[in-house]
Amino acid sequence: MKKKLLALVMAIAMVASLTACGKTATPTPSGTDDTTTPAVTVAPTTAAAQPVTIKVFTNLPDRKSGQGLVEQTIFDSYMGENKNITIEVEALDDEAYKTKFKAYASGNQMPDLVSVWGQPGFIDEVMNAGLLAELNTADYADYGFINGSLDGFSKDGKLYGLARNTDVMGFYYNSKMFADNGWTVPTTYNDLLALADTINAAGIIPVSMDGGDKWPLYIYITDLMQKIDGTGVMQKTHDAIANKDFSDPTFKQAADLLKAAADKKLFQTGFETTDYGTAKNLFTNGQSAMFYIGSWEMSMATSQDIPAEVRDNIKAFTMPTVEGGKGTATDITAWNGGGYSVTESGAQKAEAIKLLNYMFKPDQWTKLAWENGVCMSAQDFSQFATGSETEVQKEFTDYVKKATNLSGTPIGDMGSSEFKTATQDLTQELSIGTISTDDYLKGLADAIK
Repeated sequence: MKKKLLALVMAIAMVASLTACGKTATPTPSGTDDTTTPAVTVAPTTAAAQPVTIKVFTNLPDRKSGQGLVEQTIFDSYMGENKNITIEVEALDDEAYKTKFKAYASGNQMPDLVSVWGQPGFIDEVMNAGLLAELNTADYADYGFINGSLDGFSKDGKLYGLARNTDVMGFYYNSKMFADNGWTVPTTYNDLLALADTINAAGIIPVSMDGGDKWPLYIYITDLMQKIDGTGVMQKTHDAIANKDFSDPTFKQAADLLKAAADKKLFQTGFETTDYGTAKNLFTNGQSAMFYIGSWEMSMATSQDIPAEVRDNIKAFTMPTVEGGKGTATDITAWNGGGYSVTESGAQKAEAIKLLNYMFKPDQWTKLAWENGVCMSAQDFSQFATGSETEVQKEFTDYVKKATNLSGTPIGDMGSSEFKTATQDLTQELSIGTISTDDYLKGLADAIK
C-alpha cells in the first residue's frame, strides 16, 4: 500500500512542475483472474434512434458552483452531443445521499449511475452484493488514472467504479484575517491550541468544524495519527481492526489530542450538531478564521457566492506536527475516495457506462475541475496547468508533491459499515466528553464483527 501511495506522490509531483507529462500507468487492479468472464466493452457513443433516459444519483447538490457545476457541465455537453439522451439528476448532500442510497439498494431500485466512495466502509457491501456493474479496465488504458487510485473500486481483479478526486485534508484559513491580527500559521499542534486561545479572545471562532456529520472528526483523528506515527499508520489500523485491538499508544494519543482541541474551544460552540453547510458558512462569512475540511473545497477561492474579502484571501495548511511524534510536516492525510459506479440492475446499464466513460475522458472531468479550481482529480492533470491557478490550488498540489507519506483511507472507512457508524458516533462522543478515551478505544474494538 505504501508503494501505491508513494506512486500517487510521484504522479502529483509532475503536476507541480507545470509541464506536460508522459502517459501515466494503466490502472490495473491487483489479482486479475484471466479465467473470469470479462466485463462488457462498450463501443463509443453514437446517436441512437430511440430516446434514452439515464438516471443519475449524485452527492453534489450544488449545480451552480464547485464539483456539482463541473458534473452538470459534462452532462449538458453529453446531451448536446447525443440528442436522444436525457440525463435525469437526483442530487443530495452527503448524509442524505447515503441514507437514500441504502434505501435504493435495499429496494433494488438503484438509478443507473451513482456516486460511491471507494472505501471499505461504503463500497464493499454493495460490491459483495453484486449491485455494481463490472467495468472493462482496458477502456481506461489512456485515461491517465494515477497508479493505485482505482484499487478501492476493485475486487478480485475486477473494476466496479472510477475515482473522481485525490483528496487531501487540511485547514483553510483567511490569510487577511491572520495578517490583520498578527496571527501566524501554526507549525506544531501546541501552537494550534495556543492560537485557539488568541482567536477566541478576539471574539472569532478559531476553526469551524462539521461535527454533526461526524466523519470529519474521525478524519481529524486519522490526521493526528499520521503526525504521531508517520509511516505505517494505515497498516497499524488494518492490524487493529483485524485483531480487534486498539491498545497501541498511537490511537490513545490521537484520541486525547482531539479531546484537547475540543476542550481548548478550537471548534465552535455546538460543533457536534453543526452540519457541513453551516460549518462552511461560518468560514465563508468571516465568522471563523479557519475551516477543517478537504481539498475538494478549494473552489471556495473562485466562488462568486463568497464575499471577495474572504474568497480572495483563502489559503491552506495541513495538520501541524505533534511534539514528540514521528510524523513530519510532509506526512499528510490524503486518499482517493469519491467516485462513480454503474448499477448492475439499472435500466440503462450500457448507456450509463458510455456516459461514465465520457465523463472521465481527460478533457472532461480532469480538465474542467482543474481549470475551474475545483479539485485535484484522480487522473494526471498536469497538461492543464497554466501557472495562473489559485493560491490554494498551488498549495494543495505542493503538499502532495512534497509528501513523504500519505495516510490512505481514514480510520472510519477501513472496516465494515457497522464499524464506520460506530467510529462516527464514538468519535463525536469522545470529542464532547461523554465518553473517556479508554471507552472510545474499547468501543472501536467492540464494533468489529
